Amino acid sequence: MKIITICGSMKYINQMMEIAEKKELEGNCVLMPIYCPTKPNKGSYTEEEIKILDDMHKERIKLSDAILVVNVDNYIGSSTKSEIEYATSLNKEIIYYTDVIDKG
Repeated sequence: MKIITICGSMKYINQMMEIAEKKELEGNCVLMPIYCPTKPNKGSYTEEEIKILDDMHKERIKLSDAILVVNVDNYIGSSTKSEIEYATSLNKEIIYYTDVIDKG
């Protein structure tokens, strides 16, 4: 069992939920970013709220054995790039969604 934090653009929330379910059914503990359908983008949050959410996501990464980057069509935005760099600095395993999907 691994603790895995899902990282990626919230525009791929459906893929995030799909992969989270798959990884949990494989016996892993999955942590995910907060998603509120009434606030679909960062523009709906105050700067203070964005900082809190970003800080909490870093805490999830700290708790994890690995991060799983949801990189649909190989898209990785700047926030996700910084999460990958942060996880790398903590010697966390980096798993990419495209690799998981390609391997079945």
